[in-house]
Amino acid sequence: MAILKILKYGDPRLQQPAEPVTEITDEIHRIVQDMLETMYYANGIGLAANQVGILKRICVIDLHHGQKPDEVLVILNPTVIEEEGEVREEEGCLSFPGLYAPVYRPRRVRLRGQTLTGEWREWEGEGLLARAFSHETDHLNGKLIIDRMSPFTRASFLRRVAKRQRHGEWEASS
Repeated sequence: MAILKILKYGDPRLQQPAEPVTEITDEIHRIVQDMLETMYYANGIGLAANQVGILKRICVIDLHHGQKPDEVLVILNPTVIEEEGEVREEEGCLSFPGLYAPVYRPRRVRLRGQTLTGEWREWEGEGLLARAFSHETDHLNGKLIIDRMSPFTRASFLRRVAKRQRHGEWEASS
């Protein structure tokens, strides 16, 4: 297993839609293990493959940071099939390290995707799990948290990114 480099905002791969996983190979299993290790190392609760420069529809989610191994989710080819309600809560992203802002997300999300064994299934989440489903599938569709912010919040958020860039604290990978 390896810790992968998490791409920061500014890297064009973050805004590219990921390609479907068509075959579950040893390489896909390795990518998943590396993504989990990377997510835990970065103290995240979710990670999409394009955040580590892999343009495949793979995401990992663990709301319990490894404390409940049976609740770790590995989802291939996820698609949101139903959303309900809307909430605005503080949210961060590993591709915007150390920055948080209010983001609009659905209150409830139903997701369809594949497990690592290739089985198609559905997951449903509310609260933080719904937020994670929405956040990670957005990444795989080439959308970022700034795309879910109000115009005022987005402008303020991007000013904070620009300030970090000017001070050499933020360098987009590419």
